[in-house]
Amino acid sequence: MIPAALALIAGLDAALLLLGVPAPLTFDRLPALHAPLLVFGFIGTLVVLERAVALRRWWGFLAPVLIGVGSLLCLTPLPLAVGQLAITCGLLVQLALYAAIWRRQAMTATAVQALAAFAAVGGALLWLGGVPIPYFTALLATFLVLTITGERLELARIAIVGPLPERLALGAAIALAAASLAALCWPDWGFRLFGVALLAQVAWLVRYDVATKTIRATGMTRYIAACLLAGYAWLAIAGAVWLSAGALLDGFGYDAVLHAVFLGFVMSMIMAHAPLILPAVLRIRLPYRPIMYVPAALLHLALVVRVIGDAIGSVPVVQVGGVGNVVAILLFIVVAAGSAIASGTGAGRPAGPRRETRSPGPATVGGGSVDAHVTTASPEGQQ
Repeated sequence: MIPAALALIAGLDAALLLLGVPAPLTFDRLPALHAPLLVFGFIGTLVVLERAVALRRWWGFLAPVLIGVGSLLCLTPLPLAVGQLAITCGLLVQLALYAAIWRRQAMTATAVQALAAFAAVGGALLWLGGVPIPYFTALLATFLVLTITGERLELARIAIVGPLPERLALGAAIALAAASLAALCWPDWGFRLFGVALLAQVAWLVRYDVATKTIRATGMTRYIAACLLAGYAWLAIAGAVWLSAGALLDGFGYDAVLHAVFLGFVMSMIMAHAPLILPAVLRIRLPYRPIMYVPAALLHLALVVRVIGDAIGSVPVVQVGGVGNVVAILLFIVVAAGSAIASGTGAGRPAGPRRETRSPGPATVGGGSVDAHVTTASPEGQQ
C-alpha cells in the first residue's frame, strides 16, 4: 500500500506540473510519468493486491510488490527501463493470479478481468518499448474499464436471470479489447470503434448493474450507487467523443476524453468502493460517513469545469478544473483517513448491520474481494 500511496502523490504532483501550476516536486522525468504512476503504480498496485489477498498464495504478492516498487524506481536516477521492467513483470504475475483463480472457479467475470490484465501487459510492454503513451491509451483504458466491469458483473450475477447478460458482458469485453488493438494499429477509425465499444459497456452497466436500483436506497448504498452512475455518465461522454472525433493524441480534446475516463469513471469507482475494499484488504474499519459526498461531488464538479475549459480552449479554466480534481482526491484521502481513525483501527469490518458469508473460494473475488466476500440481508450488502 505504501508504494501505491507514494505513486498516487507523485502522479498528482505530475498532474500539477502538466497543468502549468506550482507543484511541490519538480524534476524533468516526472511529468512524463503522470499516466503510468496513476494507472500502474497506484490503481494497478491496488488491483493486484486485492487479487493476491483473495487468492491467499504467497507468490501472488509478488505482483503488487513488483508494480509498486517498479513505479518508485521510475522516480529514481536509475534508467527508466528498470522500473518499467519491474512493472511489466508484476503485471505478468497478475496474469498468473487470474489463471489460478480461473482453475478454482471459471466465471465470465474472471474472463473479463483476465482480458483487462492482458491489456495492462500490452500497455506496459509498449511503454517499455518506447511507444508514446497517447497511442496506447485505449489499452490503459481497457485495463481499468474491464477490471471494473468484471467486478460489477460479479455482483450483478446475484440479480440477473439466464445466461444472456453474461454472454453480452463477455461479448462487449471482447469488443473493447479488440477495439483497443485497432486504435493502436489504425488510430483514426480504431478510436472510433473504441468509442462504440465503450458505449456498449455503458449500455450493459446501465441495464444490468444493481446501482440503477440501489440509488433509491439510503446511506452507504446510495452513496456507492451515486458514484457509480456518475462514473457511467463520464464513460458514456468519453465514448461519444471518441466515436465522433476519432484519434485524439494531444491538445484539449485529448485532455478532456482521457480525464473523463480516468477521473470521471475510474476515480469515481475508487471513491465508491473504498469503504468496502480497504477494510477487506487492510483489515481496518472505514465506515461510511455522509461527508464522503463532498470530495466525490468536488471531483465531478471540477471535472465539468475542466472539460468546459477544454471545449472552449481556455488554459486557465482547465487549470482551475485540474487543480480542483487534485484537491478532491487529496480531500477524499483525508476524509477516509479521518473516518478510519475516528472508528478505531484493528481487524474490523465495515460498520453497519451485516451478515458475512464466505464465498466458495478466492475465484469468487476475482473481480473484487469485498463484493463477493460479503453478502448481507441489508441494503448495504446488496450494493
